[in-house]
Amino acid sequence: MKINKILIVILALFIPFIILMGGVRLIMNPKFAELEYDRASFPADPYGMETRERKQWSNYAIRYLTNSEPIEYLGKLQTFQGEKIFTESELSHMLDVKEVVQRSLIVWYVIIGLSVASLIWFMVMGQWKAIRQALNAGGWVTLGLIGALLVFLVVRFDALFEQFHRLFFAEGTWVFEESSTLIRLFPFVFWRDAFALVLVFTFVVALLLVIVTFRRKQKPAV
Repeated sequence: MKINKILIVILALFIPFIILMGGVRLIMNPKFAELEYDRASFPADPYGMETRERKQWSNYAIRYLTNSEPIEYLGKLQTFQGEKIFTESELSHMLDVKEVVQRSLIVWYVIIGLSVASLIWFMVMGQWKAIRQALNAGGWVTLGLIGALLVFLVVRFDALFEQFHRLFFAEGTWVFEESSTLIRLFPFVFWRDAFALVLVFTFVVALLLVIVTFRRKQKPAV
């Protein structure tokens, strides 16, 4: 059926986004930041912020991205000396980041829902072969995407990082001084490690998908 072929193609294209966003959602957890700060090779804050403080403030920043709290959730944070943790420009950027994150999550949920509906359709129609083809093709497409992203990670992650920000944020709203709280909490190495973890997660899931749905062609009986 023509509709089956269309659904197979759609599913194959949805799968990379579903897996990749699964990896992104995985790192949007304060525990990931805590593990980063505890690594011996993770750079210390040049302005003296202790690991305990980094964990405390990053916890707020990361949780803000996925909760329903207003920007005051971060804006009210202060040191013992009464100094605000985040500047107005940092708060404005976090507001922009939250909008991008939450819209992306909504798209992710919708695509997951559509994919599940497509799989149910195939099951009801008894099209088990179509399910295997869609999942296998989606796995291969994902592996191809990971290969391309891996090149950027090794060769020009800084350029990829910059282009990502230019795509989603207004010019001049995402560049901060080295002394800013956001840079001190989330230095460049943090994002490089986060990107690497997302790639590893996506690669493993896609590879398992390809392996599980692989089917050798049976030789015709003699």
